[in-house]
Amino acid sequence: MEVKDFDEIVEGSIVLPMTGDETGVMYAKDVEYSSYGDIKLHLQILAPTSQNRRMMPPMPKEIREQFGMPEFEPDWCYPCLVYVPGSAWAKQNVYAEVANLSRYVDRGFVVAIVEYRDYNLASFPAPIVDARNAVRFMRKNAKQFAIDPDRIILAGSSSGGHTVAYAGIFHDDEEETNQFPGISGEVKGIVNFYGSTDFTFEDSNPVSAHIHNKPESPEGREMGGVDLNENPDLMRKLTVACNITKETDIVPMLLIHGTVDRVVNTRCSVNLYRKLKECGKDAQLYLMKGSDHGGPEFFAPRILQIVEDFALKVFK
Repeated sequence: MEVKDFDEIVEGSIVLPMTGDETGVMYAKDVEYSSYGDIKLHLQILAPTSQNRRMMPPMPKEIREQFGMPEFEPDWCYPCLVYVPGSAWAKQNVYAEVANLSRYVDRGFVVAIVEYRDYNLASFPAPIVDARNAVRFMRKNAKQFAIDPDRIILAGSSSGGHTVAYAGIFHDDEEETNQFPGISGEVKGIVNFYGSTDFTFEDSNPVSAHIHNKPESPEGREMGGVDLNENPDLMRKLTVACNITKETDIVPMLLIHGTVDRVVNTRCSVNLYRKLKECGKDAQLYLMKGSDHGGPEFFAPRILQIVEDFALKVFK
């Protein structure tokens, strides 16, 4: 519907020129991307929206038809950041970082926050499978969410950092775990925020060091409730660095970790970084002096810029 621009001069008023490119955030809540029987997994999707580039949330067909709305097929696209929040492999709070992650939307990314199957629902490698299926879902629905299917990166924090780091070496496109046959789960790069990626040393997770690798530890639960100290093969299977060789196919990885992390030992990222470099892989490590396990500083402009620069580099 056309509306004539109000151009009457109103004494005492101030006219503010606008471009139509002022950006806001479209939030599509609880978008189902995968299911296993009664288990439904969801994404929280955040996307840039403006008057000139208006995004629409996913709309059921009957609603579109009722209001005469066409299917949304934008003629533009954005890079996509698929983000896996950590939870020590227990049930995630997928809403906790919605506000913070919207800062990437301000930088021109579509963000998809991934819910994975926690250890009460499924054991390793379920979260990795779920993360890769989330990538496939976004790639399959690239037009609906205005993303470039060739510009996707995976990011995650804590157990989510483990998930995305492992997803980089877990190539299952031809396996039955692929819920979207013919759609690739590969990405251009991985951002690992303080990932719990190494269980080979005693204080790898200081906060739970008293139950290190025990069946009741997060890592023990993730492997099916077993004692990893008595099952060193399973302990090495869960440790990302133990599964990387010179022949391993893995995209560039950016690692970011605080130096006083009381939950996941900084050495987890250091060990992984050293193994990546030793094997000739593209890796960059940033150690945040005095930072703990997460917090506002991980969304500071300087860190956002580091992630954006990394994305621009790998998208080339």
